[in-house]
Parts: sequence; structure tokens; C-alpha cells
Amino acid sequence: MIPASVGFQCPECVREGNASVRAPRRVSAWRSAGRRWGTVTVTLIAINVAMFAVTALSAVRAGNSPADNYRSPVFDALSQWPYGVSLFGEWWRVLTAAFLHIGPVHLVMNMLALLVFGSELERALGRARFLGLYLLSALGGAVAIQLFGDPRVPVAGASTAIYGLMGGLGVLLLHRRQDLRGLLTLLAINVVISFLPGISLLGHLGGLVAGAVVAGVLVLARRRPAAQVAALGLLAAVMVTVALAVPTVAVLGI
Repeated sequence: MIPASVGFQCPECVREGNASVRAPRRVSAWRSAGRRWGTVTVTLIAINVAMFAVTALSAVRAGNSPADNYRSPVFDALSQWPYGVSLFGEWWRVLTAAFLHIGPVHLVMNMLALLVFGSELERALGRARFLGLYLLSALGGAVAIQLFGDPRVPVAGASTAIYGLMGGLGVLLLHRRQDLRGLLTLLAINVVISFLPGISLLGHLGGLVAGAVVAGVLVLARRRPAAQVAALGLLAAVMVTVALAVPTVAVLGI
């Protein structure tokens, strides 16, 4: 017999009782982070970090420092070079550039912003809508760069999407009639910083406007999922068409 808290138990009874107890499930660090910060948010951060690692390795193979990841063939092939898009048909640049960063500081700053704003918006909108907001914001920034940027200068960074998240969050706060002053202050500071050399003000403003528009669509059609999908699909089609077609006319002077 085996002593128990009350009386004694036979060994067979103890074994049967232990067999019926379900062992606690171990949750992986990845799943735990997804539950805390949002699965899509964490995945986007992982993709950005992985792309930085790829470009850093490419820079090393080209004989440069890994911190100078922008001096790599991979970075050159994926950054948003407007001439490459409009004259050479390299359409992928309008989206892949949003997953590249120029140096580790640029990466860390954008990923911290994505963690803060992304987790908040993913909880509010859900995974699919948040992903749509993120990608369309990045595309909106790319459209602004294609239309009004210097076609000779390559641009990269997730800042277009980050500004879109701020625009989207502003629309949600306005819809909920919550205080906007903190967000507006942060946004004003970032817009001022965008005037510094080497920073794409056009990309930031394009992403901001696109994010606000997307969030507006989601709010107005919040009870009609099919209408949300149709509206965002149409918006994406228009932006892609403008990004790929209009700059060709502008550059060639037709």
C-alpha cells in the first residue's frame, strides 16, 4: 500500500490514476510570442530579420562588412529602384523593398515600431485584415515613390508600412472616439524626421495615406466582410497598376 493524503492507496490504483492525468503541453517560444504579440506581427518581424541576414551574408560574399548589407547583390536586386520598375519591368521591387533595411539600426527601429503598432492593430482587426493593412500600406508608399521620387535613387525599408499602421491606428482611434493627441504627436515628430537627408518622405506619406484609407474601408464595411475584400482588392489592383504603368509614361516623356 502507498500512503496518501487520506489513508492508503494500492499501487495499481496509483498507476491507473497517473495514467489518466494529461501531461501539461509545452508551448514553443514561437507560439508563445505569437499569442502575446500577434502571429502575423511576429512573422513579419521574422521575415524582415531573415532578409537582413540574407543581405548581410550577401554583402560579406561581395567583400563588404555585414553591417553594410545595402552593399550587396541581393539588396541591389530587391530594393525599390524606380527606373528598374518602370524601364526594365522589375515589378517585384515595389513590394520586396519593404522587407529590406539599410543597416542594423534601421532594422531595429522599424521592428520595434512594428512590434508596438502591429500587435495593437492585429488584436483590433484580426490577422487577415491586419496583414492587408500592412501590405497595402507598403504598396501605397511604393506608389508615391514611383510617381514622385527620384527614379535614379534606390529606396528600401518597412517605414512605408509602419506609417500606414500609424494612419490605420489613427482612423480606429477616431472611430472609437479615443484620444488622438499621443499618436498625432508621435506622427508629427516622425514626419519632421522624414525631412532629414537619406529618408524617404514620399514613401512615408504614401504609406500613411494608404493605411488611413484601408482602415477607413475596414471601419465603414465592418459588418460586410465580402465588401471589405472587394474594396481592398480593387484598391490593391489600382495601386499596382499605377505603380507599374504610370511611371513608364512619366520617365519616357510620352
